[in-house]
Amino acid sequence: MPTLRNGNLSGLPLREFVLEGFRGGVEIQALLFAVFLALYVVTVLGNVTMIVVITLDARLHSPMYFFLKNLSSLDLCYSSVIAPSALANFLSSKAISFRGCAAQLFFFSFLGTTEAILLAVMAYDRFMAICSPLQYPVTMCPATCVRLVLGTYCGGCLNSMVQSSLTFQLPFCSSNRIDHFFCDVPHLLWLACANTALNELLLFGLCGFIIVSTTLVVLVSYGYIAVTILRMRSGSGRHKLFSTCGSHLTAVSLFYGTVFVMYAQPGAVGSMEQGKVVSVFYTLVIPMLNPLFYSLRNKDVKDALQRLGQRHIEDL
Repeated sequence: MPTLRNGNLSGLPLREFVLEGFRGGVEIQALLFAVFLALYVVTVLGNVTMIVVITLDARLHSPMYFFLKNLSSLDLCYSSVIAPSALANFLSSKAISFRGCAAQLFFFSFLGTTEAILLAVMAYDRFMAICSPLQYPVTMCPATCVRLVLGTYCGGCLNSMVQSSLTFQLPFCSSNRIDHFFCDVPHLLWLACANTALNELLLFGLCGFIIVSTTLVVLVSYGYIAVTILRMRSGSGRHKLFSTCGSHLTAVSLFYGTVFVMYAQPGAVGSMEQGKVVSVFYTLVIPMLNPLFYSLRNKDVKDALQRLGQRHIEDL
């Protein structure tokens, strides 16, 4: 007869995991539920608004807003992979099936990687628009934009398949309790009863490569952009470009910074409590803030919102 070890029968395949989430009593869980719900509702409303505005306003049918629309779609799906499960975790069962955990990890990794690459594509788009305005309509034609977006999804899917397949090939026989509020690679590696050195190396290597390469694209692009803007004689033109690029840089810095802390440094998988806090930031806070950055600091989006509001009032 198999022996019981840390909540799992040794030698039997796992059928479910238990997401332990955040520690605390009923009051703490209720407070966290309210916070997560508020973050998620604002995230959904903000990103759906951006998608609708860009879709309905013909003046925003340009490469920049095409990429921004895809960013909002990613943020909407990205947060939806995590938030509903976390909310249910606060109120009732903390269990998640083995297949459910694998699916959550796959889509979380897929959407997160895709967003990291898309942010670099958006920086390249701004570089072409500002530094090579005459070549921009040809270089960033609709077909090229679609290919770039498809490339980001392919890159995200490839990384996700590697990470999730290698992770769930490991034997989980020591425990089924995940010290986190969703299924993620570092926390799952702690449950494996096999050598995870290769998995940790791949996690560090792949995530490090993605973050470093995309960050270099962003830094080089905005380096050239800064030089070009500073050479402009028009003060209003400089202000508009700095405002537009500043919102993108803020979003990029927040996303890459938190992901780097979590995945792209040696020993990152060992800090569980830090990981929970950082994870809340890049799974819920950043997707909530992105629409605010791009709408509040972008005159074109604010004008589009006003036009849609006026059109709605006239229709009434």
